[in-house]
Parts: sequence; C-alpha cells; structure tokens
Amino acid sequence: MSSSNPSIPGGLSVERIPVPVQPGEDESEFNAFHGLDIAHQLELWGNRDRCPTLAEAAVFWRGSEYEERQAFLAYLDSDVVGRGTLTLPLRENTTTAGVDVIVAAPFRRRGFGSAILGVVEELARGRGRISLDGYCEEPLGPATERARLLEAKSGTGGVPLDSASTLFALHHGYSLEQVETNSTLPFPVGEEILRELEAEAVQRAAGYSVIAWQDRCPDHLVDVFARLKSLMSTEVPIAGLGWEGEDWDAARVRQEESAWREGGVDPVVAVARHDATGELAAYTVLTHRAALPAVIYQEDTLVAPGHRGHRLGMLVKVANLRRARDLWPDATSVMTWNANENRHMLAINNALGFKPSGFEGEWQKRLG
Repeated sequence: MSSSNPSIPGGLSVERIPVPVQPGEDESEFNAFHGLDIAHQLELWGNRDRCPTLAEAAVFWRGSEYEERQAFLAYLDSDVVGRGTLTLPLRENTTTAGVDVIVAAPFRRRGFGSAILGVVEELARGRGRISLDGYCEEPLGPATERARLLEAKSGTGGVPLDSASTLFALHHGYSLEQVETNSTLPFPVGEEILRELEAEAVQRAAGYSVIAWQDRCPDHLVDVFARLKSLMSTEVPIAGLGWEGEDWDAARVRQEESAWREGGVDPVVAVARHDATGELAAYTVLTHRAALPAVIYQEDTLVAPGHRGHRLGMLVKVANLRRARDLWPDATSVMTWNANENRHMLAINNALGFKPSGFEGEWQKRLG
C-alpha cells in the first residue's frame, strides 16, 4: 500500500488507519478521515444532514462480529489527499465487499482515486470477495433533472451520465444495478394530516395493535422482532445485487442497539402486532442524533408478506412520527431512502409529505 506499487502515483501512499476505541488514544488520523467525509458532504449538499457524527463514525468503523470494516487514508508526502473504505460481511454475503473512495477537491484528476480504489479492491480480492458494491449520491436539482441519464439495470431510475461519480464507476468496470430516491419530510408533520392517514389505516388494520419502544426492544419481544428484521434483507427490492438474507437473532438486535447507544444515536421503534397470533407483522425505525438535532433518519420500514394489504406500514409510521415529535422537538426534517421500484413504500412516504431531494446510485463489479 505504498508508492512502490507501480499502479500508485509517485509520492502517494495508501495506509490503513486505526479507529480509536478508548479515550486518550491518538485520534488525529481518524479525525482527518472523518473530516474528508464532512468536506465531501458540504460540497455535495451544502450541509451535514447525511453525514454521521464523529462518535457514530468511530463506532461504525470499529466493525463488529457481523462485519469487518477497514478505513484508509491516502497521503501525498505529508498531505492527506483522500480516503478509502472496505467493508467485509462476516456471517452472510461472504463473497461480497463494500468499497468507497473520496478524494479531496484540490487533489482530483491526478489518478489518486483510482489508486485508492485499486488498493481496497485488491484487499477484497485477497479475502475471496468476488462481488464489490459501491454507492454514489447526487442532489436533485436543475442540473441533474436536465442531464442525460444512465438507466439502472433494475429498469427504474438512472444517474447523470456525465457526473464525475458515474464516469469514475464506469471507468473502473462497475455497473449501475439500482437507484434509490432520497426524500425529505418537513417536520413536525401536522396532527391533522397524521390523524387523517391514521384513520384510513385503522379501517384496514382490524386485529392489529401498535407497540412502541425507545432505545431497547423489550425482552419478551426481542426474538420475534429479530425474525421480522431478518425479512428486511430479503423482502425489499435489491435488483441484481444478489445479496443473501441476513440471519437476525436477539444477540444481533442487542449489538445494533449497543452500537447506536455508544455512537450517540437514539432510536424509536413502532411495530404492528397481529393480536390473534402475537406475531409481529410490521415495524419502522426512526433515529436521531443529539449532536445534529435538526435531522431525523427514517431507517427500516417493513411489512411481513403475510400481513400486507392492511395499511400497516402507514399505521406504524404515523405512530413513530408522533413519538418523534414529542422526543425531538428541535428536529426540522426527516430523511429517508427507498429503491425506485419500491412503489408501495414511496406512495406511503408521498402521502406523509416526503419530497425527493436526491438519489443514490448502487453500483456493482463482479471479479469472478
């Protein structure tokens, strides 16, 4: 991972960096790594709404028993010029890897991004990974609306054909598998709107009740909740990405909750329970960071296949938005991402008042 590699420009080195675990550890490299993400988000969006906090990023990049995560900095002599990341699933999808590259604005178009990508790709290949995934965001605006689009293989949506991220991905052999819409909801949502949507949902949801919690799933529900979360990886549209389903159990739920807590992330969850069987039929999750109080993230929302057609997605979303209004009064928006082919969930979001604000291309490269 140094300039002795002929594919790396002279003077450039790409080095894996440690992620701080204990207070008092040297955080300078990780701060530089995180700073590149902040600068990228500010350049792209003009705000930090989509950027994790430093504490959240540190917890994430330490990895877990379910995914190994590696962070890299690229140096030109003593200057930090870019960063790379590599994620390696350890329980499922063990032939896949996630890759990402950011190059600081003053150092672009000099081959540094290609060099960083080459390093993380080679490491992934050395770990037996034959499918690489990457994501590129774009704001929605006049320029992208007028742009010629590269259509996703899913058949719904596309990304600007001449954007820097598209050209970079295509140049390195990646194909556009799917596009997700990034939508934003002004917050709080008016009670009149919530009451109207809830009344419509309740008419279709006879025999179901809503249960909610904050921070930690109740012990008596964690096993059935874990089974519902396992469906999230198989029941949402994944186009041609070919991911295996994730096997969730109580321990995995608790690990996610612990990581959120350590990273300063506050979750609220609403589920719909089928009263006759006790089965959890739907769930939705919102998360909030006190360090960035204006933004709430809409995380997973899922209705189990056997319980669809009862407006349960709307029912749990309304309940969670009400709870969020009480918990996080400083929030001014809710942000979410949905695959373009997920028409049902997009319709729910549209009814609540979400508006498209950007999109994300999901790219894949097959090595074998």
